[in-house]
Amino acid sequence: MGEKLHVSMSHPTVPDPSTIIFGYQILNILFGVLVCEELPIGMCTFSISSTGNRCLLETFELGDGNLKFQCKTSQVLALNMREYIESDECVSSCGVDRNSFGISSDSLLDSEVTLKLCSPQCYNNCPNIRDLYYNLALAEGN
Repeated sequence: MGEKLHVSMSHPTVPDPSTIIFGYQILNILFGVLVCEELPIGMCTFSISSTGNRCLLETFELGDGNLKFQCKTSQVLALNMREYIESDECVSSCGVDRNSFGISSDSLLDSEVTLKLCSPQCYNNCPNIRDLYYNLALAEGN
């Protein structure tokens, strides 16, 4: 009972900056502000910003010749959807790749992807992916 507690403030713990940034990003998502440029790379593709613009994964070259990934806001608008991050279940059910760059209809040339996109699991449960590829296919027809 006679013991004293000694607390030293000489070495305060400073959180890692990446932890602070990630926490800020999650708070933005939770409180209704989804900005593509603030999303982690693994959540970028098939996400939709608060403005309704689709997010896309891009690469850019660093000064040393290495490539870096970056989530960007595209000019492509999603109809009737905002502040949306696609689920891993839908990415898997629809046979699409969350690590794909840009927005392209190239994957529609793969018959396995096309079959999965048209499957009931994807078509009925994943309107974001369904609508994206439907509109890409329409644009290819023009």
